[in-house]
Amino acid sequence: MKTKATGRKIATLASLLLISLLLVTKSGLAMLSLPQPQLVFAGKEDYEANGKQFTRYNLSVCNRSDYPDTMFAPAPDLPPCGLNTRASRSWVDIFARDGKRLYGFCAFKSSDDLKGLWFALPRGEAPPEFVYIVIADRKLNMKLRSNLALTSTP
Repeated sequence: MKTKATGRKIATLASLLLISLLLVTKSGLAMLSLPQPQLVFAGKEDYEANGKQFTRYNLSVCNRSDYPDTMFAPAPDLPPCGLNTRASRSWVDIFARDGKRLYGFCAFKSSDDLKGLWFALPRGEAPPEFVYIVIADRKLNMKLRSNLALTSTP
């Protein structure tokens, strides 16, 4: 048997739930509707650093304009990236198909920085055939995983 007090409690809880849903930030709503990052291979280049030879494998997210720049703004209120206390809100990690982390970026300024992703290997070392990225929004605790991209031109 329901009492008036129980009915009021249910109504209050329902109201609080509705208010909570309405208070979801605009960026939070945008994150819920963001597409999967579309990763593509953008070429490779040989270079030398500290007397060692490397090959850099360049990658790009072709739908980067679908992501709000606020995702990549400096976030000094979040944990630092090493000594960088103004690391971006979202970090990007590159993985081989088997899940091995190859490299990461934590200091982007806008979604346009997604066109300049890369990882490097010692020259002559074969790259993984496929890679993917994960964009981790540290503020909203959400992750977006890309498609698998070849590390060579088909």
